[in-house]
Amino acid sequence: MAIRTRSVIVATLALDSAFFIANFIVFYYGGSRAVLSQALYTITDLVAGIMIYWGVKVSLEPPTHTHPFGRGKERFFWAFTGGLVTFSVAGFLVLVEGLLEIMHPGRLTDLMQGIATISATLVASLISLTIVLLEIREEKVTVETIMVSEHQEIKMILVQDIVSMIGAVVALTGIYLVYATGNVLYDGLSASMVGALLVATGFVYAMDAREFLVGKGVSPAEGEIIFSIVERYPFVRKVEGMQSMLMGPDEVLVALRINFVDELTTDDLEIVIDELRQFVTGEFPRIGQLIIEPVAESGVKKVRA
Repeated sequence: MAIRTRSVIVATLALDSAFFIANFIVFYYGGSRAVLSQALYTITDLVAGIMIYWGVKVSLEPPTHTHPFGRGKERFFWAFTGGLVTFSVAGFLVLVEGLLEIMHPGRLTDLMQGIATISATLVASLISLTIVLLEIREEKVTVETIMVSEHQEIKMILVQDIVSMIGAVVALTGIYLVYATGNVLYDGLSASMVGALLVATGFVYAMDAREFLVGKGVSPAEGEIIFSIVERYPFVRKVEGMQSMLMGPDEVLVALRINFVDELTTDDLEIVIDELRQFVTGEFPRIGQLIIEPVAESGVKKVRA
């Protein structure tokens, strides 16, 4: 999957920058916590986008002595950190502001400007979501596939846009009710609901992202594919075991324990292992690092590659 992650991130950053400024100006002059909730969300979304962009950039650096397997996991780390900033930090701030508004209602002005700004934010979120969906469609995959994939940054941007749209609808409803009834309680209630939504989303996202940070392997289906590829190689008798770990959205580290046919000499085995590496990585390009350990059928090590 080769989704143009950086193109999606840049588009998201541009939209967030514009609408943070617009929402904050309207809040500053009008005082609506519902509008403030959108301003806080967009600024944290902007910060998270910068984190994700940095993660993608750093992950492309070649392996070094201190990082022999490369830095592909930077994308997982910065997507996780960006998710905490966007959802947990923003959610807490918005929730607190909403509760303060409920306990100490203030006078709101410029309600029509607030409605217009939040409506524009809703449209912007829809545009951003459309950009992501078009990228997904270009790769001929489904949203469901993305949500269970290793592409944490695309997944987070997708979730951000969906949550932003829901939050904008809630905030818009709250400020409209204030306009229609004159009761500022609706402004605080809508901001509190947006804050609670963000905090809950942050918790769910953190649980999902955690697996990639602690060393998640390939799926059982992909493991079966790797097994079948290796066992098709003529000199392989049996795959005794396999371990894997995702080093990035598009790179996997695989360690294989293989029982080769007995008639191979040590020199033959070295040649066969090199050929097997080329064969397997050619059939399964996501494997960036392949470690092969020859073992006897009983599991006793024969030669270490």
